[in-house]
Amino acid sequence: MTSTEATGARARVGGVLASWERWLPWLLLAIALTYPFWYDVWPFTILTLDALGLELDVVIFMVVYVMLALGLNVVVGFAGLLDLGYVAFFALGAYSVGWFASDKFSGTEFHLLSNAAEGAAGIHLNLWLVLLLGGVITAIAGVIIGWPTLRLRGDYLAIVTLGFGEIIPDVFRNADKLPVPGGVQAGPPFIDFTNVNLTNGVRGVRSLDRPGFGDKLDSLTAGALPERFSGIELKPWYFTIVFMVLIAVFVIRRLERSKMGRAWVAVREDEIAASAMGVPLMRTKLWAYGIGAIFGGIVGAYYGSFIGSVFPTSFSFAISILVLVMVVVGGMGNIYGVMLGALVLEYLNFKGLQKIGDGINNAIDLVGIDQTVDIPRYKTLIFGLLLVTMMLLRPEGMIPSARRKAELHEEEDLIEPDVYDDLYDVRREGA
Repeated sequence: MTSTEATGARARVGGVLASWERWLPWLLLAIALTYPFWYDVWPFTILTLDALGLELDVVIFMVVYVMLALGLNVVVGFAGLLDLGYVAFFALGAYSVGWFASDKFSGTEFHLLSNAAEGAAGIHLNLWLVLLLGGVITAIAGVIIGWPTLRLRGDYLAIVTLGFGEIIPDVFRNADKLPVPGGVQAGPPFIDFTNVNLTNGVRGVRSLDRPGFGDKLDSLTAGALPERFSGIELKPWYFTIVFMVLIAVFVIRRLERSKMGRAWVAVREDEIAASAMGVPLMRTKLWAYGIGAIFGGIVGAYYGSFIGSVFPTSFSFAISILVLVMVVVGGMGNIYGVMLGALVLEYLNFKGLQKIGDGINNAIDLVGIDQTVDIPRYKTLIFGLLLVTMMLLRPEGMIPSARRKAELHEEEDLIEPDVYDDLYDVRREGA
């Protein structure tokens, strides 16, 4: 091969690599859509199961956090609102399944297009409707919370959202005896309160309904669209959450390029300048906060149905911090970066650190040392070191948005060229 042909080949390869934003998403989509069909087939199992431990349930939890990170990215990455209580929307979505698709309210019998057993006590709505209902509930909660708090900025907003994220799990923990006005009485306090069990307290809500497509679609598609999802066959669960993420990416991408998206960026960069240019600050912030809450509520409803029960202890403050770290490490404001950050960190959190620990312990055994290291025990320390390292070496994230990368490297672009030093030398020599 001549030097000219080699140069041309390198140029073509470089052109393909440089246009990764066009072809890489389609490649990853093809891998995601076909993964359940080949991950457990040899020789792929050497990588997917033996080395990485990527069973289908692990991947489902990873994709759940991808959608959580996409929702928080609308609030933090696009609008620049530091939200430390995002787990509250996740919890509200999960409990919406407990309220509207379980036997929680056993004194009531109401069914609407549900695949629950006929005559089952409680409220049983179709799970696909409950997913949407979870988004509506969290959107309303986001507007109610955001209306008085989004007037704050910076650290003050972070403190308020932190309080919101801490309050909601406590409400679920203590709402098994929620005092509700039930009438009027003659003596003080003149109101007769009745205790209402809304969440079952620390016992949680169990036996949640599962989604499905009914008998007709099940028979017409030969089981491809099952009558009711099961806890053994996870492919329907997997394709459902992947489809939800694809819809979320499409919607967020459209929002990013819309007038609203440009208003979010303007508010994030400079609220005073945005207000002077006619951007309504409160309305713009509320839209970001409410839309971000919708994604958290929808995926929370899916999560509740998938695990089959919801408990207040499942929605700790650590989840909010983990999702925020996913957004920051992946690249705030960049959809693909946020998705990558969520996949990597949730894998490490759920399975990766355990696999790394197993590898280290196996190596120690081969050396002949009678000692084991519990790597997942130091999870918080490892994530903290990872975040500090990223902030020092690559503060814009793994796949940053072009705007954020330019902002964080602005000082490098403003370095004076050497020509000024030469001019200075000329002046000194002529003096």
